[in-house]
Amino acid sequence: MNRTTLSLLAGTAALAAVTGFATLSSPQATTTAGTAAELPVERTSLLCPEPSTSEVAETSYTSFTPVTKNTGDDGKAELKAAAEESDGQDQSQSKNKGKGKSKGKKKAAKPVLTPKEPGTPVTGDTSGGDAPALVGTAEGKFAPGWTVQETTEVAAGAGRGLQGVNCSAPDTEFWFPGASTAADRTDYVHLTNPDDSAAVVDIELYGKDGALDSSLGEGITVAPHSSDPILLSTLTEEKQEDLTVHVNVRSGRVGAAVQALDDKLGGDWLAASTDPSGSLVLPGIPKDATAVRLVAYTPSDSDADLKVRLASPSGLITPAGNETLHVKGGMTTAVDLGDVTRGEAGSLVLTPTDDSVPVVAALRVVRGKGANQETAFIPATRPVGTRATVADNSAKGSTLSLTAPTRTATVKVTASAGSEGGEAVSKTFTIKAGTTQNVEAPTPTGLKGTFALTVEHVSGGPVYGARTLAATEDGVPGFTIQTLPDDRGMVAVPEADEDLSVLQK
Repeated sequence: MNRTTLSLLAGTAALAAVTGFATLSSPQATTTAGTAAELPVERTSLLCPEPSTSEVAETSYTSFTPVTKNTGDDGKAELKAAAEESDGQDQSQSKNKGKGKSKGKKKAAKPVLTPKEPGTPVTGDTSGGDAPALVGTAEGKFAPGWTVQETTEVAAGAGRGLQGVNCSAPDTEFWFPGASTAADRTDYVHLTNPDDSAAVVDIELYGKDGALDSSLGEGITVAPHSSDPILLSTLTEEKQEDLTVHVNVRSGRVGAAVQALDDKLGGDWLAASTDPSGSLVLPGIPKDATAVRLVAYTPSDSDADLKVRLASPSGLITPAGNETLHVKGGMTTAVDLGDVTRGEAGSLVLTPTDDSVPVVAALRVVRGKGANQETAFIPATRPVGTRATVADNSAKGSTLSLTAPTRTATVKVTASAGSEGGEAVSKTFTIKAGTTQNVEAPTPTGLKGTFALTVEHVSGGPVYGARTLAATEDGVPGFTIQTLPDDRGMVAVPEADEDLSVLQK
């Protein structure tokens, strides 16, 4: 007689994750039946937008993966150019690229970063306005927590100053409060498609009175393995200082980021806000910020009433004159908070005054005065969670800001080995409840080159973080800010409760 055995198995699985796409295996992790194993992701992807069209732009890329247990010995991480154009012809099917001309065939991406080992950053540089968008994949031991930082210095022109962005994972929905179509702003939504099939995207704009009439934002096709910068002013005739951009992917998936260029105030990348939520944290406002503008939007039909508080080094305080913020349903609201930090480190904490209504938010931060002003953005972000990493730090010019809005927390901060030499160093910090601290982050012993900072949650309440890079050039205080959300390098995989065997005689 034949014997047939049927088993219900859990363990190896393909998981869709915010890190892009992640698969995992369980070579060493074991748990009891009915519990979940924490396993490292085995594959992930990141997309870097086209850095600049300025011929005086200087761009650096830094790739880094923190050391993670139970990953095995194999793997690789690689960044390649998105094949936006070929044979001298623009192959993009987007009808709203907004560049005004085809550049012809782009040069091969330099650098294509290929790190040798987790724990050590690898860097590369490029210059001019022809650097393409990059598409990257990390596998095996390089996948968990993989991060790539794109940093650009622009010496002159619109957006001059320091621009930085963490290359992001492809997804199907993004919210960008803080964009603009004002006369002195030139804002692009960069869409990058890493896949073999075309993606179809809708871009919706919401201003102070609600949705803007923008049929040109519907059904934008992003060709396979390509990147399209969409100029916002080509999608609407309305000039509004504060907009919320909603990128909704009908089919496929893309990476998305907004490049905001100002004629007078420099510019930077505006990363996506965390998913709409009733409570938000916007960490890491520089202590010398001269102007801070809060932009918020709710996709709900109901209005949102938010309590506005600043987590300072001494505790939570309420900004005078801005105790609350009323956000009308479907409309973008903005308020100037001035020099809200008053010379101290700070993070903004938004909580509902009554019923919780989902909101997205971001801060536009200005440093400097007069003609020597520069801009950066801080979107609402997820907490550090288990672990978060930010690359491209130097011994001078890097500030790590951590806040614990609800309960005291302890974190471990590790400075990696340097990209050109040095040994990793770790320090532990306790962040008191309701405070923000600009911590004295460690520097690698014998540092040469740049290094990464990894923040690990040890105990206590949730921690939110941000890193500021600063570089003053010709009196202009150039700076850029990147938040530190959880890297989602580990995934919980449930074990099957039992094996079911059916025996047939």
